[in-house]
Amino acid sequence: MSTGTYLAYDFPLLSMFWTLLWFFLWIMWFILLFRIIGDIFRDDTLSGWGKTGWLVFVIVLPFLGVFVYLIARGKGMGHREVSHARARQEAFDSYVRETAAGGRPTSSADELAKLSEIRARGDITDEEFQRAKALVLSDYGPSARSGAAG
Repeated sequence: MSTGTYLAYDFPLLSMFWTLLWFFLWIMWFILLFRIIGDIFRDDTLSGWGKTGWLVFVIVLPFLGVFVYLIARGKGMGHREVSHARARQEAFDSYVRETAAGGRPTSSADELAKLSEIRARGDITDEEFQRAKALVLSDYGPSARSGAAG
């Protein structure tokens, strides 16, 4: 029963760096493996049998499969990643545009109707109504800004 106890001074600094290097390479290997598996599933040009073949090759013989995949399809992998990122950005931009528009843009007639309702409630005076009406009719009011944003 002579199990050795390892203390901090039994594990030298160079061994710690070597262990950290292997741990980093191990993590990088899994990142690369998962990116390749994701690329296999994302590729629309591959048939179902092609995807199955590449997936079996990458899982059964991981080192050889990953390196062969990078050699054979690495350039297309980058193009697919860029096109996927562009599609996500365009979808996000269109969502922001639709959300920022807040429905349909208001017309001058709608704005004049809202102004007359506000005046009828007594929230604005007649001269404030006339100034706001002049702004709406001269295309310097909110309808001009919403038309420029769309």
